[in-house]
Amino acid sequence: MSSSLRTIRTRATRALVSATAAVTLIAVAGCSGGGKDQGKASATPSSGRSSTAPAAPPGSSGLPGSLTGQKPRWKGCEAPTALQGTGKAPGGDWECADLSVPLDWAKPNGATIDLAMIRAKATDQDKRIGSLVFNFGGPGGSGVSSLPGFGGDYEKLRSRYDLVSFDPRGVGESEGVTCRSDKEIDAAEAVDGTPDDAAEIKAATADAKKYIAGCEKRSGKMLPHVDTVSAARDMDLMRQVLGDRKLSYFGISYGTELGGVYAHLYPRHVARAVLDAVVDPSADTEQGSLAQARGFQLALDNYLRDCAKKGVGCPVGDDPKAGAEKIVTLLEELDKKPLDTDSGRKLTQGGALGGIAAALYSKDSWKYLTLGLQEVLMLDKGNLLLAMADSMSGRDDKGRYSNVNAANTAVNCADEKKRYTVSEVKERLPRFRKTSKVFGDYLAWSLLACTGWPVAGKADTPDVGAKGSAPILVVGNTGDPATPYEGARTMARELGRGVGVEVTYRGQGHGAYNSGNACMTKTVNAYLLDGKVPASGTTCG
Repeated sequence: MSSSLRTIRTRATRALVSATAAVTLIAVAGCSGGGKDQGKASATPSSGRSSTAPAAPPGSSGLPGSLTGQKPRWKGCEAPTALQGTGKAPGGDWECADLSVPLDWAKPNGATIDLAMIRAKATDQDKRIGSLVFNFGGPGGSGVSSLPGFGGDYEKLRSRYDLVSFDPRGVGESEGVTCRSDKEIDAAEAVDGTPDDAAEIKAATADAKKYIAGCEKRSGKMLPHVDTVSAARDMDLMRQVLGDRKLSYFGISYGTELGGVYAHLYPRHVARAVLDAVVDPSADTEQGSLAQARGFQLALDNYLRDCAKKGVGCPVGDDPKAGAEKIVTLLEELDKKPLDTDSGRKLTQGGALGGIAAALYSKDSWKYLTLGLQEVLMLDKGNLLLAMADSMSGRDDKGRYSNVNAANTAVNCADEKKRYTVSEVKERLPRFRKTSKVFGDYLAWSLLACTGWPVAGKADTPDVGAKGSAPILVVGNTGDPATPYEGARTMARELGRGVGVEVTYRGQGHGAYNSGNACMTKTVNAYLLDGKVPASGTTCG
């Protein structure tokens, strides 16, 4: 790889990582039809589906003192190597500790597991409010890895809050679910994620069975216990152990659903909460996948219009509609013949789509999508698009994978009730293709991700009704590809009157707070730092 290309690749990857915390996951980056834990993102929507919460969860009084009386042993720790230099907070500011939680919340006195936590203390201890707990999305995203990478974005909030995040159960260092070795993940890239005939369908379903068998063998004890309700209960125990009377929370992407479920379970325990890049809690698996098809197609169309305006250098030309067709043709060609890369790996159709989708998470990354398409269309090389796909799938330059995809599948399948058949996917393909020529096929086949999973899902959609909760900011972005804007309005409504406060950002990319928009930053900071609740319907951008 040339030094200039290496520099472009490094800058692109860092831009993608720093653009938004939720960039680690996206449904379309590798919709394998079998939810493979491979060098692409999970086959299920990044929004995830959480289960309906029981009406009366056990309170803290039902927990043994060995759990509620924990004293975390905080020790200095460094940001993961891949994220060093992307945040402004120095590595020495970060402290790590473990939190013991019940493996099975139905048996709070039974076996326990440890959750990894990370924090940076508030800089103004005299005006400290408490802890602000972050979940950066997925499901499957590691908070221990993500928070240091984005620490600089939340420096203003850190003035009065301890910034805290964690690896949810089944993720990263918290009994992380694994299903395949790194070499097996790389090998699975050859399996077609959009099967076109009986032979390819057979290969995809066979690979899915093999994948599931690996999950059972490697992580069988965890699979029944990685649901979103259990994660929400973990957060309430974390709140107690951190010494906070109520929870202050910042959830992004899937983290908005986790936050909504928490508010439903513990409405009286909510202090201040922000839900940014909001999952539609009323959408089942199919509806969520269709919404993502629309969202990513909208984001791609917005990119193509922007690219066309720039004129010279736009690799797909100055006609946005024709540009979209060129991308469709490119993906069809890659389906037949993957491109070479300097690493020796191939850029497959799924890898290219993952790289394209990765860049749509932030408008700042559109320039790297242009460079990636130029490299493919003009040089017949797939280095940059593959690097962008790797940035989301958790693959580093040494070929090591995080467990982001395995955790994503495990959580989604523990949550979502519906299991689809190949015949049902075939019936739905025309609708998905009509919604998006580029992303439709992948998202349709992603419906098979939980087929054959050994654990039954809990519900079709989550219950997020939070009567009695303090006001919760629900932030939607009109150009969001992964969690389309409509989800924010639905979340605000389902949280309940006087609870969900809708705020709109008219922009591009996934999420709003980290967009750099001054109005959005000011609105959220005023709420979290000073308790100023904006009028519902406030718009920025």
